[in-house]
Amino acid sequence: MSEHTRSRPAGEDSPSSAPAEASASSPNFSRRTFLKSVGVTPVVAAAIAPDAAEAQGATVVGPEAAPLTLTINGQKRTVTVEPRTTLLDAMRQQLELTGAKRVCDRGSCGACTVTIDKRTAYACSVLAVDAEGADIRTIEGLTQGTVLHPVQQAIFEKDGTMCGFCTPGFVMSTVALLDKTPNPTAAQAKKALDGNICRCGTYVRLLEAALSVKGGARG
Repeated sequence: MSEHTRSRPAGEDSPSSAPAEASASSPNFSRRTFLKSVGVTPVVAAAIAPDAAEAQGATVVGPEAAPLTLTINGQKRTVTVEPRTTLLDAMRQQLELTGAKRVCDRGSCGACTVTIDKRTAYACSVLAVDAEGADIRTIEGLTQGTVLHPVQQAIFEKDGTMCGFCTPGFVMSTVALLDKTPNPTAAQAKKALDGNICRCGTYVRLLEAALSVKGGARG
């Protein structure tokens, strides 16, 4: 048995346990004393945390709603949100950007997919305050006037839509894939789209659309 796991000889008390036992058996030791000893430090730390954050130059937001500036589709947009507000709620409820859909609302279906700094993200699982300063792109930012983005056009031509709730998420995931890998293989496309669920089952058509755009204009 190693030195670190060997039991102490019988009758040899742990050096750290003696003071604790003596303190607990002291006439002056009470429940109030115990609660004070374990409860004061966290309370004080919580009370001074905002001041400490401000002293370090950090911006303290909340708990009430506060103005926030988001960069969405190349434009600065201001919202007034509580710290708990998700990016999806901020976009849909205050900015009328309803392209990202609320379906599962727990980060599992991909219908609310957007790109943040060119990486896909579920807007229902990102706090709006955490997206401040980032480059956010939604499906509304893909079209040029009435001209569809090549990915949108491909999905239309390949008949990749049914109910349409999942379509914006698939479009954004495909755009992110093609921005990173202009000529993806079928395996790469499947991997990029595996975070999106189509309850109507049009996966084959959506994959065909993603592969048909490779090498084309991205927008």
